[in-house]
This record gives sequence, structure tokens and C-alpha cells, in this order.
Amino acid sequence: MENLRDKTVAAFVTEDFRTAAVFSKYKIDFCCKGQKTINEVCLKQNIDTRVLLKKINEVLLAEDSNTIDFNSWPLDLLADYIEKTHHRYVVDKSVIIIQFLSKLCNVHGGRHQELFKINDLFIQCVNELSQHMKKEEFILFPFIKDMVKAIGRGEAVNKPAFGSVANPIATMIHEHEVEGERFNEISNLTNNYTAPSDGCTTYKVTFAMLREFEENLHTHIHLENNILFPKAIILEKEFC
Repeated sequence: MENLRDKTVAAFVTEDFRTAAVFSKYKIDFCCKGQKTINEVCLKQNIDTRVLLKKINEVLLAEDSNTIDFNSWPLDLLADYIEKTHHRYVVDKSVIIIQFLSKLCNVHGGRHQELFKINDLFIQCVNELSQHMKKEEFILFPFIKDMVKAIGRGEAVNKPAFGSVANPIATMIHEHEVEGERFNEISNLTNNYTAPSDGCTTYKVTFAMLREFEENLHTHIHLENNILFPKAIILEKEFC
């Protein structure tokens, strides 16, 4: 197992997405900061490396016919999947969560002032993600799809206005990091999405939805940062 200590968190998740559940359990970021090695994250978060690798190994040895190998997907298919699955999730779920957070602020804000900050952070996140996803859907993803199509036909790839695909990708990665930090703050303010003892059912449901939103965002960012984006850069270098 010694060599596995130097393997990055992102590499584990890219090879077998089931390992994401292990990293999430230990609060290890596998998307925005996924390039850290197992050794580095264990040292920083005071985790027993042997225990973590044992948990990962248990997942890898378990049979699961439902595991999706996103790493083997063509880039145009992966871009479509991200847009239709994760982008749509953000749009649909954010409306409900904002409504619930507003209700919590009105009913419980007097006793739990942190709800106002949580509400502000989530609204900021949704607004920024809305702009972020539009840039992907109307600029970056279309170029990746056109590039895949042109290469498949043996045609020349038209040079995009943004120069190299690495340019918008760098912007997207930076924006991912900003949202990752924002949700880290939300997680801390909610005590890792644990409703207080006087919290009503709506309180618990809202926090559960925030947890799910963060988990979905982590998956979303992982698919882009660790699979789609680096492969798009390589494809452009090889064929354009």
C-alpha cells in the first residue's frame, strides 16, 4: 500500500467513483483540492493513512455493476451529461432551498442568527453558479463538442475567440474553488448540516437538502476538474 500513499485523491475517484463516498465521510475534498496525495490529506487532517487506505480498498474490492466509468466516456457525451444532470439539478433544487431558507430565517432567525448568513451565502452561490453554468453551456462546452466532432470527421478545428481551451478552463476551475470554499463555510455554520435540538422538520429537511446540494456540487466539479477539463486540454494539444 506504500505507493498508494502518493496517489492523489482525484486519481482514486476518477478510476472508481465509489471512493468518493469514503473521502466525503472523512471530509476530504476530492474535487477542488483533489490533486493532493493521500499522504498530504491524512497529515493535514490527522487521519490514520492505513485506516483510510483500508476503507478505500474495501470499496475497490466490492462488486458493483452500477458503477459508472465516467473516465471512459467521450468528452461530448460527458459535457452533455454534466449539463443535463448537474446543471439542471442546481437550477431545480436551488429554488426550493431558497424558499425553505427564507422560511427558516423568518421563523427561527431570532434564536439562530447564523441562518441569515447561511441564506446569504447560498444565494450568492446560486447567483454565481448561474453565471458560471451559462459560460460553460454557451462557450466552453460547445467548443469541446465541436472539437470532438471535427476530430472525429478528420476536419480542422476552428480557433475559438478565447484562444486556447485552457483559458476558460482556468476561469472555471477558479470559480469552482470559490464555491467550494463558500460551501465549506455553510457546512461549518450548519454544524455539518446538523439541525439544532429546537429545529423543526423544515429545519432538518433544509439542512439535508443543503448537504445533498454540496455532495452533488462535489461530483459536478470532480467530473469537470478531473476528467472533462484535462482531457479537453490534451485533445486540443494533440489535434489542434
